[in-house]
Amino acid sequence: MATVELTSANFSETIEKSDVILIDFWAEWCGPCKRFGPIFDAASEKFPDLTFAKLDTENNQDIAAALEITSIPTLMVVKGGMLLYREAGALNAPQLEGLISEVEKVDIEKLKAEAAAESSV
Repeated sequence: MATVELTSANFSETIEKSDVILIDFWAEWCGPCKRFGPIFDAASEKFPDLTFAKLDTENNQDIAAALEITSIPTLMVVKGGMLLYREAGALNAPQLEGLISEVEKVDIEKLKAEAAAESSV
């Protein structure tokens, strides 16, 4: 599956309709972003059941600011509407695939139940 381009117009809808979404925050002028881009794109082909999205921080400064993206590339992973991972810096292919493997193992309903129980204390 090809990566989806995220913009202010489709950001919320894309997150809401995706079971698992990996978001690459990048900019054209960023060297590490250019090195990470092909790794991210290759993973999108290897894991077609997941949503891979890219957000150009220069063209979508409102979203980048709202999410407090201060370094790029930044990778965020959301599963079932919950943020599971957020880290600045480029990953290599084995690191990204390892992260995806760990995200796939997460029982999101159990995690949501635990979060709800903690918030009611």
